[in-house]
Amino acid sequence: MEIKRVDNLEISGKGKIDGQGAAVWSKNTCAKKYDCKILPNSLVLDFVNNGLVSGISLVNPKFFHTNMFKCKNITIKDLTITAPEDSPNTDDIHMGNSSKISIIDTVIGTGDDCISIGPGTEGVNISGVTCGPGYGISVGSLGRYKDEKDVTDVTVKNCVLKKSTNGVRIKSYEDAASVLTASKFTYENIKMEDVANPIIIDTKYCPNKICTANGNSKVTIKDITFKNITGTSSTPEAVSLFCSDKLPCTGVTLNDINVEYAGKNNKTMAVCKNAKGTATGCLKELSCF
Repeated sequence: MEIKRVDNLEISGKGKIDGQGAAVWSKNTCAKKYDCKILPNSLVLDFVNNGLVSGISLVNPKFFHTNMFKCKNITIKDLTITAPEDSPNTDDIHMGNSSKISIIDTVIGTGDDCISIGPGTEGVNISGVTCGPGYGISVGSLGRYKDEKDVTDVTVKNCVLKKSTNGVRIKSYEDAASVLTASKFTYENIKMEDVANPIIIDTKYCPNKICTANGNSKVTIKDITFKNITGTSSTPEAVSLFCSDKLPCTGVTLNDINVEYAGKNNKTMAVCKNAKGTATGCLKELSCF
């Protein structure tokens, strides 16, 4: 369903949008090449101002469950969004070039990002979201295309991530085609339950080796706060900050980070490269600075 150029939109109730994606997931080639054919999304909002989407369920999309482009003042709340863990590119809620987006009290389980915040987006508030399975709550990928715009003012609070591949993540391409900045993010009061990469910044993102690993990052990442993040990690690396040597991450704050590796015989650790900031009240092993 595609909705374009509408003001004051409301979609609410107990209905279900079933994308019937299982019939076409095997035809998805995006893991192998950039110029893949994009399959249809289930719910598309383009150029929508002042919108509310509440109460409905979305299941098994062919591609993304929900995609917002150039939207403003949109609230998404009380949704249930599900697809199998191995379903390809089934991002639940994706947004790009949008502003003032709120995602509240929503339960998400999928095969890709639970929430993905794309370039040109500002003023995002996420709270009360439960994610798992999935790839976590992500900003990016950034820098894949030319002329991408900055991402700024993102707040993620009071969320739970369960057995997801990532927790809270910022990702940019190593061979970024755009010069842009990701800044002013706050992640606060987040519970991790057996999450593989609970806190991760990755400026060398290169899925399935379909990009060029040349190290010339053009994406600046700064003023990022992680506060009161607790729980367990399914890998020893509970904190991973992989920043560019040419454009280090700056203004990173780690405050009360207590995520422990749930396995045996390996210690919880942080891996931090080219990141600058401060750490207070953190598990000793996770104090990068």
